[in-house]
Amino acid sequence: EGAARAISDFLDAMGLPAEVRRSEALALTPTRVTQAWLGDLLDGYGRDPAAILADAIPSRKRDLVAVTGIDFHSVCPHHLLPSRGVAHVAYVPGDRIAGFGQLVQLVDALAHRFVLQEDLARAVADALVVHLGARGAACILDAEQLCMTVRGGKRPHARAHADAFVGAMARDEKLQRRFLRLVGRVARGK
Repeated sequence: EGAARAISDFLDAMGLPAEVRRSEALALTPTRVTQAWLGDLLDGYGRDPAAILADAIPSRKRDLVAVTGIDFHSVCPHHLLPSRGVAHVAYVPGDRIAGFGQLVQLVDALAHRFVLQEDLARAVADALVVHLGARGAACILDAEQLCMTVRGGKRPHARAHADAFVGAMARDEKLQRRFLRLVGRVARGK
């Protein structure tokens, strides 16, 4: 209720022409915006990465596990504008492996917050090491940042890239190259 009131106050403060502010199109906007923010853009605060990865299964697998092409969206804390892009996640298991759906849930839980893209990549990789017990992990993000494409520099085709490599994925260049090949960042045979 308070958020909807705040959105209504925000719309009032924008100095919109009276006929626009009183229009039917904006009548339910405070409620819709509140639902979008709480239900879609910031719902990650209600999700615990440790709980998402808690149901991992024991495994002796020690080879690279990767899921690529995970669509995600997040919100830039600087301008409160969304970003959307693709995440690529990999890890080297310790004693447990996570289901592929759990990796998608992990990305969503950490992305649906106020988060910088660079911090999101690190948070995903760190969560796999801390909460799954992975020996190493990596996350590569490729996204359109609306704060860069629709305001400021207004570069509609610009993409922001961030990556994080931790543990064995940070130390082992062979593992890094395997992952980078999977996401098309290194040519085959390199």
